[in-house]
Amino acid sequence: MKITPRRITLYMLFKLPLGYLSGMRVISITDTIAEVKIKHKWMNQNPFKSMFWAAQGMAAEMATAVLVMKAISVSKEKVSMLVTHQEADFFKKATGNILFSCAGGTEIINAIKKSKQTKEGQVVVLTSEGKNEEGVVVSKFTFEWSIKVKL
Repeated sequence: MKITPRRITLYMLFKLPLGYLSGMRVISITDTIAEVKIKHKWMNQNPFKSMFWAAQGMAAEMATAVLVMKAISVSKEKVSMLVTHQEADFFKKATGNILFSCAGGTEIINAIKKSKQTKEGQVVVLTSEGKNEEGVVVSKFTFEWSIKVKL
């Protein structure tokens, strides 16, 4: 299956309704970079009138997950994927449109190749950075993905 922003949106509608209803949308996906947008609105705000950290985390994780899904699709291998660890830092109130980007596609592709060669799981650490409309970093999330080619 080809991984495209539109297909991910349809997937969210049926399999990740909270992501869909929050307004989270995949903007672009290449083999190396993914961008996901989420807009601050009533549904995803905290009591301080900014975006709740969990909504930011959902969009940040999606930016890494679609890169993993894309690499798996291109590899034509059966691969298991699982987040095993996550950390986050927050720098500024998240209001307006926040764009999360991850540029770790090459690391994922290499991990899939290595898993196939060694028949062992691999760990890939991916960073997703969220910027507001002025280009200011509001939060940064790090996800540790476990990737293993199934035999």
